[in-house]
Amino acid sequence: MRYLLMIYDNEAQEVGATPEQKAAVMEAYDAFSHNNKAQIMGGEALLPTTSATTVRMRNGEMLISDGPFAETKEQLGGYYVVNCANLDEAIATAAQIPGAKSGAIEIRPIVEWE
Repeated sequence: MRYLLMIYDNEAQEVGATPEQKAAVMEAYDAFSHNNKAQIMGGEALLPTTSATTVRMRNGEMLISDGPFAETKEQLGGYYVVNCANLDEAIATAAQIPGAKSGAIEIRPIVEWE
């Protein structure tokens, strides 16, 4: 079964990080990706929420706003799509994502259309 692993963290922490700290984070993600390459079907890092645009349709009218839908302490910073046998395996994989140490990983099963 496929699962979406969404990485939430406080993006303000990255702003104050040194180049060495940023490099260490990237090395940790590279190691995670290498160690779990059999399960990972895809994934990407996202630009900060300051680059986001939200679109809503209300009564046939398009409403566009800058930024994310809601203010939160943790922002969606990236994701992985993984193929796991079950939720337990997806949880074990999510626990290995470096962002789990300072933020949260939300796991969502992906609908398998037949």
